[in-house]
This record gives sequence, C-alpha cells and structure tokens, in this order.
Amino acid sequence: MTDDDRLTALEQRVADLEQRLQRNPPAPGALDPDVFWALEGLKERVSEPGAVLLTGAVTLPDGRTAHWQEAAGTEDLLAGDWADYADVLAALGHPVRLRLLGRVLAGASTAHDLMDTEGVGTTGQVYHHLRQLVAAGWLRAVGGGRYEVPVGRVVPLLVNVLGARR
Repeated sequence: MTDDDRLTALEQRVADLEQRLQRNPPAPGALDPDVFWALEGLKERVSEPGAVLLTGAVTLPDGRTAHWQEAAGTEDLLAGDWADYADVLAALGHPVRLRLLGRVLAGASTAHDLMDTEGVGTTGQVYHHLRQLVAAGWLRAVGGGRYEVPVGRVVPLLVNVLGARR
C-alpha cells in the first residue's frame, strides 16, 4: 500500500467517523459506546462502587494464543493487602528482566538466545534474572533449557506494560 493509498484510507475513516457523530451525537457526559464497549459491558454487570476488568486476546510469534479475562470488584481490591503482591511486581521492576520478558514473548526461549539482551553481562546474570522471573510466575521453564511466559500471564504482563505507558 502506497503512502497515497494510506492517506486516502485514513481520510475516509475520519470522514466516516465524523458522519457517524453527526447522526448520533453522544449525550453530554456520555461515554462513546464504540470506544468504551468493554467498560459499558462491565458497568452493566456490576454495581457501584464498580470493578476493574482486564481482558485480552493475543497470538504470540510462536503461535500460542492467550485469551484472558479477569475482573475484580473495587471494594475487594481496595481491601486487600497490596504488599502481598510486592515480589511479583518487583520482578518487573528491573529493566533487564523487562527486556528478557519482551524477548521471550517475541520468540527467544533459551538463556543462550537471551545473552545478547541489552544490559546482560554474563550467563550468570541471565540465569539470575530468569530465576527471579520464574519465582514470580512471569516465566516458566518448559524443558530443554527453554523458557516461556505462561499463557495465563501473557495478558496481565501486557496490561502492566500498557499501564506503565505515559
């Protein structure tokens, strides 16, 4: 697709959106259901003070798919002892471990594959970080010296990364 084709397609999409808004303008203060469809569905299912929903559908480079959803009520989340999650969150608090996780999700699977990750100096350091990630549940050893992000952790990991964006 050429740049001109992309520009034409983008202009058409913007025109379609503008036309749709002119026909069905949102009520003042209302959320656009085309944008907030997941939020609107959550609000229909829970009462105040609300809930949090994490959901995702991901196909990884190795062909594995992660379809995942978890919801929790606001009261339950606020009442819990967040310190119970410190080790799991701390494992994500190191730049090298985040790079390693990204590389594993992209298809690298062995310590040898991960040696050229930025910030890794020695094989011992790679294994140190891998142990931390396995202990926290962000990685698991699958045999043959290979590692993978468990399917049930793919979406939560990506949600953490998305939530960290500014």
